[in-house]
Amino acid sequence: MSDSKIKMVAPPEGVVGEGFFATKLNDVVGLARANSLWPLPFATSCCGIEFMATMASHYDLARFGSERVSFSPRQADMLMVMGTISKKMAPILRQVYEQMSEPRWVISVGACACSGGIFDTYSVLQGIDKVIPVDVYVPGCPPRPEQIVDGVMKLQELVKSESVRRRSSPEYQELLASYNIK
Repeated sequence: MSDSKIKMVAPPEGVVGEGFFATKLNDVVGLARANSLWPLPFATSCCGIEFMATMASHYDLARFGSERVSFSPRQADMLMVMGTISKKMAPILRQVYEQMSEPRWVISVGACACSGGIFDTYSVLQGIDKVIPVDVYVPGCPPRPEQIVDGVMKLQELVKSESVRRRSSPEYQELLASYNIK
């Protein structure tokens, strides 16, 4: 691969001098968080297969700092909900979300997780945003791996620009309170 094709992560804006670089703590923390997201896959159906393809060598989500897939909510900060979620599974999904430590982000992958998809029935949850807050929606039935990668990149942009103190802000606490999450 030639040097012209290698794309490095750009440093945050700051003051550069001989032997030093000064910037804002928010920018450095945001850059570190955005490039080291640890996904927790909550896959129930065909979108989970697309996630497997996304993690495989051809699409390689590890390029974006998501190499370490966690299957413990206590060790993950990015919940990726993929597939049909039944109403009986909603309390389990919420429990998994609540077990994740702050800061935590959620990506809803596929039409079923985003809106219930084609399953407009009494037993299927019509969007996971009924039980937990969602940061990024990835549409599709099922979405292509490129779309999942794009969703992760959108989440990275959100994480980079997020204030370190946002999670303790009154607005964020009000959002969690609207979901009855403490």
